[in-house]
Amino acid sequence: MRINTSKPETMVLCRKKVDCSLQVRGESLPQTEEFKYLGLLFMSEGRMEREIDRQIGTASEVLRTLYRTVVVKRELSQKARLSIYQSIYVPILTYGHELWVVTEKTRSWIQAAEMRFLRRVSGLTLRDRVRSSDIREGLGVELLLLRIERSQLRWFGHLIRMPPGRFPREVFQARPTGKRSRGRPRTRWRNYISRLAWEHLGVPQEELEGLAGDREVRTGLLSLLPPRPGPG
Repeated sequence: MRINTSKPETMVLCRKKVDCSLQVRGESLPQTEEFKYLGLLFMSEGRMEREIDRQIGTASEVLRTLYRTVVVKRELSQKARLSIYQSIYVPILTYGHELWVVTEKTRSWIQAAEMRFLRRVSGLTLRDRVRSSDIREGLGVELLLLRIERSQLRWFGHLIRMPPGRFPREVFQARPTGKRSRGRPRTRWRNYISRLAWEHLGVPQEELEGLAGDREVRTGLLSLLPPRPGPG
């Protein structure tokens, strides 16, 4: 296999900056602290906050464009505006969400981005002092965070059922060695999914992988989540 040394870059996943010099045919490959792959931004420190913020920014740009040219039109029905929200805005906003670890900070970001569009659809502003939950109920739209968490649990089931040797499963099952640095450890994706399963489904962490590996059981558990609302 031949490698074009003008394109590859190296990145080390670590909290602290670590120099790692790799050479190909005597040429050193440049080291970077961020790398974009398939539209997702990966950071060397392993955090996803910047990627979530970037997706929200992209969705906000789309919202501004749509609002000036499409959403603002009076002849456009509320149903058509909701269709734009579901088919264009949400996929852009949540692209790559299966990998997210949603913290309290990013939860507030996602909810704010969600309501920016839905308030325009409903014709309301913050000055009207209408609760976000009331707006969603009136439009027949489920909480976006719930939709994200349902999809993440579904992806976890796919991950567990992958045959041995599949790279995503190997990464998930890997156990890094060495000493942990001082301070509170970051929430790993594994722990985040375990918390979701416990909070939403009542499944303890030690039973999660066994249940997720059974498609019928996993489907039955996901049906316990709050149902998607009908059109308002």
